[in-house]
Amino acid sequence: MAHIPVNVEEAVKRECRRRRYSERTVETYVYCINRFLKFSRKGLDKISKKDVRLFLEHLSEKKLAGNTMNTYHMAIRFLFEQVLEKRIWIDIKYSKVPEKLPVVLSKEEVKKLFDVIKNPKHKLMIRLMYGAGLRVSELINLCIKDLELEKGFGWVRGGKGNKDRLFIIADSLKEDLRKFIGLKKMNEFDYLFTSQRGRKYSIRSLQQIVKKAVKKVRLSKNIGCHTLRHSFATHLIEDECSITEVQSLLGHKSPETTMIYRHTSSPKLINIKSPLDKLTN
Repeated sequence: MAHIPVNVEEAVKRECRRRRYSERTVETYVYCINRFLKFSRKGLDKISKKDVRLFLEHLSEKKLAGNTMNTYHMAIRFLFEQVLEKRIWIDIKYSKVPEKLPVVLSKEEVKKLFDVIKNPKHKLMIRLMYGAGLRVSELINLCIKDLELEKGFGWVRGGKGNKDRLFIIADSLKEDLRKFIGLKKMNEFDYLFTSQRGRKYSIRSLQQIVKKAVKKVRLSKNIGCHTLRHSFATHLIEDECSITEVQSLLGHKSPETTMIYRHTSSPKLINIKSPLDKLTN
């Protein structure tokens, strides 16, 4: 007979940690399981395979990506099989993971990209776009008043979905931004970045900066401005930031959108050495 824990969330966390799962996996599983339980509106002792199928069908109707569907499926299986030790066979085919995931740069590739950009203003723009995970439209619409340099953050005003959100400012950018603002003698209502004619910077101009840098570095990937945002999110996940934290910084409405970066981040298993290397050394 299955054991029903008093606190399901704590039981899931405890079992995940016992198995040495990463904290981002723990958080993801807890989120997925809570969504499932809220949907089913049943006690754990009453939930059946039919409830699982209905939930996954509900997610499918929302057009979620295959890898996100798989994450929900694995989390629910983990709940039943590992936490509850409940013999329930969920005979549901996993969703096919789409072949196309966001293109991301490694941290080394991002650094190389910065190094080949010689124009100080251009480099500052690209570093800020990556360092804060900004969309190109959000970067060019930044005003001086949107920055809180002393506190280490800024504000995107009227971003996607007409929402405001906070973004982080890297410590390594603070002094460069102060000097840039001081040299231009800007007032707080001015755009942070403007063209030589004093107009708001264009998206096309930024795209050209990235395109030329990519050509100099000779990267074979299909890279644009948005690749820097994908890379920002992926690198945060690799650094053990939670899905919730990354979701907030990206301004995603749903954590399911953010979950895709779990699949673009480098798995820790990649650091394990193959036994072949020991044989050939």
